[in-house]
Amino acid sequence: MRNTTDKRKTAYIMVQGTMSNAGKSLIAAGLCRVFKQDGFKVCPFKSQNMALNSYVTEDNLEMGRAQVMQAEAAGVKPSVYMNPILLKPTGDMKSQVIVNGEVYGDMNAKEYFAVKSSFLPDIKAALDKLSEEYEIIVIEGAGSPAEINLKDNDIVNMGIAKLADAPVILAADIDRGGVFAQIYGTVMLLDPEEKERVKGIVINKFRGDKSILDPGIEKTEEMLDIPVCGVLPYMDISLDDEDSLAERLENTDCKDIDIAVIRLPHISNFTDFNVFDEFEGVGVRYVKRASGLKDPDLLIIPGSKNTIADMEFLKESGLGEAIRDYAAEGKPVIGICGGYQMLGNEISDPEGAEGGGSTEGLGLLPVDTKITGDKKRELCKGRFEKVPGLLKGLSGVKYSGYEIHMGVSELVSVSASGFTEGNSGCSLGNVYGTYVHGIFDADRVADEVVGALYKAKGLSYEAGRVNRKSFKEGEYDKLSDMIRNHMDMDYIYRIMGLKD
Repeated sequence: MRNTTDKRKTAYIMVQGTMSNAGKSLIAAGLCRVFKQDGFKVCPFKSQNMALNSYVTEDNLEMGRAQVMQAEAAGVKPSVYMNPILLKPTGDMKSQVIVNGEVYGDMNAKEYFAVKSSFLPDIKAALDKLSEEYEIIVIEGAGSPAEINLKDNDIVNMGIAKLADAPVILAADIDRGGVFAQIYGTVMLLDPEEKERVKGIVINKFRGDKSILDPGIEKTEEMLDIPVCGVLPYMDISLDDEDSLAERLENTDCKDIDIAVIRLPHISNFTDFNVFDEFEGVGVRYVKRASGLKDPDLLIIPGSKNTIADMEFLKESGLGEAIRDYAAEGKPVIGICGGYQMLGNEISDPEGAEGGGSTEGLGLLPVDTKITGDKKRELCKGRFEKVPGLLKGLSGVKYSGYEIHMGVSELVSVSASGFTEGNSGCSLGNVYGTYVHGIFDADRVADEVVGALYKAKGLSYEAGRVNRKSFKEGEYDKLSDMIRNHMDMDYIYRIMGLKD
């Protein structure tokens, strides 16, 4: 517990990894939760994030979803200062660059590498702003600090550790194998000054008897003169994932209610469907081949960062025809954002905002979409309009969420009904489309959807979903318990200068 009479400057701790998906995001979230529980005002920070899962803040700015999750763990409101640079891959080796929550432009890797150091003042300003308000800042790195081809002008790993003068703990993923080689190789590729910043090593995702690891741990500590300050067990934590490396995208299990989400090449904001994890009898699986579609109870086409390219993928893979056949049988289809655009008649990109060109959509909703360079970013709320078909129980139900898209969809026939308010969606029979991300999170919405699916199968349903906020709070507490039980927090506080 903190000593409230102790006045000191902001303390930092940085979590870097031996590779992508080593568990940095969840470890950082767990540390945020521990520090919050110990009475500190704490926040997360990641200078540069590359992910297609993003979020709109209260001031209508865009940031990476992982830092939103970490801010929730810390019990604070998310802010773009916590993620000043967001890279959203668009295909063709390009990414949309978001700086301080707003679109800066599209760049390929070479173009971005040439200008990335110019964003250092924005990163420093964000970190300085956070340090004015928070007592502890938990910084997350990206990828690996040993990517020697990218180390020049680094603005996300050791460059930020130096900027903040932060001690670093290095996370390694034992589940992928070769954990000691990961650790040794990463540290030995660092410069002497960088090695000095690595104060601890955490072995993550361990399954089994820790005593089996001990000889390797002792040898690693001897060779590197860096302590292993934690061996974290493999845990099933249901929190928002950072990117398409998420393990949930590999799920193929079917339960009483089978929800199939199309795994688009440029899938974005698949966190929209995490809410269904809270229903014991509901399974969400991700499908990338027509043969894998089978016969789900609900089919969802998610968001996309390149709608035309992903629509072409649907055609070429046979999924487009399979989706049409599924809908023709009167079964429910929902499209979110880019998925909504694909349900329409035509998608065009005359300004080349996502690469240009045009293509026919699935033709299941009477809308035409024009992709434009103007990006809509805003929180939204409303009530479902008079909804037809299987999901008629949603009519009049309140929803909330956010819109992030570069495109305008125009209704070209009166045959369709409304769905979400303000021309943000429409429906026809059992086909539904909306621009609203996070729409299933609001009270009653997911309950109504799941209840309708149970009823359609002739199964009894008792609303068994826990309150979403309570569920997530419980997951954050599970994370903090894991950190406290399997990481040397006394040592972490010491290297941060918060304990003698």
